[in-house]
Amino acid sequence: MLSQAHKYVHDSWNYIFDHEKSPLKNIPDIGVRHMVLQMLAYMWVVAFAIFIGSLNGIVWSLLGHIALIVAVTVTVATYKVAESKPDTLLRMAGSLGRSSDGEHE
Repeated sequence: MLSQAHKYVHDSWNYIFDHEKSPLKNIPDIGVRHMVLQMLAYMWVVAFAIFIGSLNGIVWSLLGHIALIVAVTVTVATYKVAESKPDTLLRMAGSLGRSSDGEHE
């Protein structure tokens, strides 16, 4: 029973938040997908703030959602670059002041 509930939560989470599994996958531009997901997140923040009757917490909730969305977006973008153009990350690391053996110059 617990594994069925776990699977349901996992599948539901992926359907909503994974842009490659949700209906957002039909939007070809990943930037537009990100914007649409952000707008939905803001809508839910406002809905929950109104539901619990606390508009004071809306600012913190918005900031929290923005931080999470940005973190996920940067992570996904980094993974995509690492998958398709790993040399880009090597050049970035080289420009951070480290020599080829990993030591500071």
